Amino acid sequence: MNLTDTLQRPLRDLRISVTDRCNFRCRYCMPAEIFGPDYQFLPRDEILRFGEIETLARIFVEMGVRKIRLTGGEPLLRRDLDVLVEKLASIDGVEDIAMTTNASLLARNAEKLRAAGLHRVTVSLDALDDAIFGKMNGVGAKAQKVVDGIDAALEAGLGVKVNAVVQKGVNESELLPLARFAAERGVPIRYIEYMDTGNSNGWKHEQVVPSYKVLELLRGEFDLVEVENAKLGETAKRFHVKGLDGFEVGFISSVSKPFCRECNRIRISAQGHLYTCLFAADGYDIKTPLRNGEGNEALQARVQSLWGKRDDRYSELRSEGMAPIAKKEMSYLGG
Repeated sequence: MNLTDTLQRPLRDLRISVTDRCNFRCRYCMPAEIFGPDYQFLPRDEILRFGEIETLARIFVEMGVRKIRLTGGEPLLRRDLDVLVEKLASIDGVEDIAMTTNASLLARNAEKLRAAGLHRVTVSLDALDDAIFGKMNGVGAKAQKVVDGIDAALEAGLGVKVNAVVQKGVNESELLPLARFAAERGVPIRYIEYMDTGNSNGWKHEQVVPSYKVLELLRGEFDLVEVENAKLGETAKRFHVKGLDGFEVGFISSVSKPFCRECNRIRISAQGHLYTCLFAADGYDIKTPLRNGEGNEALQARVQSLWGKRDDRYSELRSEGMAPIAKKEMSYLGG
């Protein structure tokens, strides 16, 4: 099935949040003053069960999805996540199963996740310096724990990619050390412009470091050669480095160079709501009809109707000064 939205964007990438909880309080995602000890996360019975996630995933794969990514919150806080991975890996048509994680719990889970069918992980690592990293993750967590998770994933045979959010005046001094770290391990790294996800991170445009400035910095040390974005829905502008196998630098420039027209992603929140944009204000409740016993064909028709009406292009509207203000928090709907 070739399902497209109003801008002729196909549905190919499904992102599933398995929990709204996280053990970090990153400033750009879950600032501690908002998500403190009294914050009310979702009750357990409101979160999608593994069997429900599998049912929805099968419906989406029948409609053209080929890539599934598990997100959160921190997905490794969800108990027995390898059981879910194994269920998803059994679905015919799924070509790639990935997970986004802060990797603080990855070292003890990497082998069983790989054995269950996980292909790769994207690890959030914004700094190697403990003081800077602790400030950014909001709980004083040390970078070594994340590094140990990355090394365990590589040893287990998982693909690894590093993501670093760049925030002006906070972690600019860490950009070269992070590139060297990725080069030493032969893994790709993506630098992400600080984005206005949700409403709690206090985002201001002057806190954004445009990707071209990071590129200029890295070119002082690495021989970067731009490559074509061969993959459908690729969001990063990518550069290879001559003589370094596996290492690659990418830039996700949602603020300075929006890529809405290439977006082929849909998200399922931990609560079972569908979101057609990372910056969406409202979702579509798919859990209630699922739990009420609605059949797969009827659920599929709901998704078809939702995607067929999709016209999201938040980042483009931001550039035009027309972006809506209200948005769901990224930790709720999944990154």
